[in-house]
Amino acid sequence: MSEYKTLFLNEKDSVAVALSDIPAGAEVIVKTEGIEKTVRILEPIRFGHKFAVRAIPQGDDIIKYGEVIGAAVAPIDAGEHVHVHNLEGKRGRGDKVVQ
Repeated sequence: MSEYKTLFLNEKDSVAVALSDIPAGAEVIVKTEGIEKTVRILEPIRFGHKFAVRAIPQGDDIIKYGEVIGAAVAPIDAGEHVHVHNLEGKRGRGDKVVQ
């Protein structure tokens, strides 16, 4: 298994950030606070982009760095790219309250 560097800061996080390009099919290990998860990447993830570390049902909050950054507009599988096509941001919106 190759070691790809990722940023996964909080055990509550539903996404991690790729610190290098990660090809589809790669298995990555994400670690935080003594927790370690292996995630099979389903599609290419570019440097700086997010991928799901667990399945995220449609409508659920997406959590990055321990904070809600948006909601899933479609079901997201573990290892899937998380970006504007499947995430609706909540920050800075007067009609959405982040708790």
